[in-house]
Amino acid sequence: MEKNKNYYAVLMAGGVGSRFWPVSTSDYPKQFHDMLGAGDTLLQKTFSRLNNFIPTENILILTNERYNELVLSQLPMISSNQVILEPVMRNTAPCILYAALKIKKMNPEGLMIVAPSDHWIEDEKAFENNVKSCFDKCEEEKAICTLGIKPTFPNTGFGYIEFDQTTPREEGSGLYVVKQFREKPDYETAKSFLSQGNFLWNAGIFIWSVRTILAAFKEFQTEQFNLFNAGYDTLNSPGEKDFIDKNYPKADNISIDYAILEKARSIFVLPATFDWNDLGTWGSLYHKLDKDKDGNAIVNGKVLSEDAEGNMIRLPKDKIAVIDGLKDYIIVDKEEVLMICPKSKEQSIKSILAEVKKRFGDQYT
Repeated sequence: MEKNKNYYAVLMAGGVGSRFWPVSTSDYPKQFHDMLGAGDTLLQKTFSRLNNFIPTENILILTNERYNELVLSQLPMISSNQVILEPVMRNTAPCILYAALKIKKMNPEGLMIVAPSDHWIEDEKAFENNVKSCFDKCEEEKAICTLGIKPTFPNTGFGYIEFDQTTPREEGSGLYVVKQFREKPDYETAKSFLSQGNFLWNAGIFIWSVRTILAAFKEFQTEQFNLFNAGYDTLNSPGEKDFIDKNYPKADNISIDYAILEKARSIFVLPATFDWNDLGTWGSLYHKLDKDKDGNAIVNGKVLSEDAEGNMIRLPKDKIAVIDGLKDYIIVDKEEVLMICPKSKEQSIKSILAEVKKRFGDQYT
């Protein structure tokens, strides 16, 4: 079946994923790794999921300049023009504005999805149907859509989307009106969100028409819009790089949530009908993986375990590890770094990383 030429995707692939250290490093972040031992990296898996219904040439990868070669080596089917390079890190609003202007120049009728490159979604058909429902809505009217994930526990690591229960879901599309986006809550607030029943996890997946998002930037981020729009004639041409290198560092360091979503009108959320995992920590990866009879999740290597259960174990390919007497630990062996850390302390991996950097140097981080 022919893919809709107005469908575009922007994959956010610039993060470092420091909570997955020592596998994820600043030189080789988690989106470029096969985190689940499934045969594809997270970036490759995300690309193919979108490529089921979006033309190959319409999928753009937003990343940092230093990852250009990594992207092109992992996605040989795309051209170098499809990799949008940030010369400096400036949060999500500037890079989304930059991508939207590039798409407008290719196709003013473009509809775009912005999605992280490192999430895990199993039911790809359900994902496609959900995105197409939002595309339809955005084609018909000036709407901004997002996919929300039904919470399964009071997670304090995600932002939440509060939707309006008094407004009925739209027939056909199943969309709700968004009341507001909420910051990452503390545990008690997260519990109250779940008990209210009209809160979804914010997965950072957004859908809109190019026209609508650019109009929102023009209204709510006028200075930023003017900064980038001044170089519109250079976009998708040899002059683009010079313009971006010179002007991108001047952009405000602001997220799309603060810049647009908290101010815009006509925002809708679709509760996702697919399983979703943000693969943000070793613990979330553990929950996603198959386990052995003792509840150990093992990626790549071979494990001989005795009195060891509930562990997240990642080893070099075919390496044998003997593990005795450990329960609920993260055990990651990677060339020059071995990390053995209780799962209960996974949130402190960022500070462990900082200490390693201070004591042993950047080459391990």
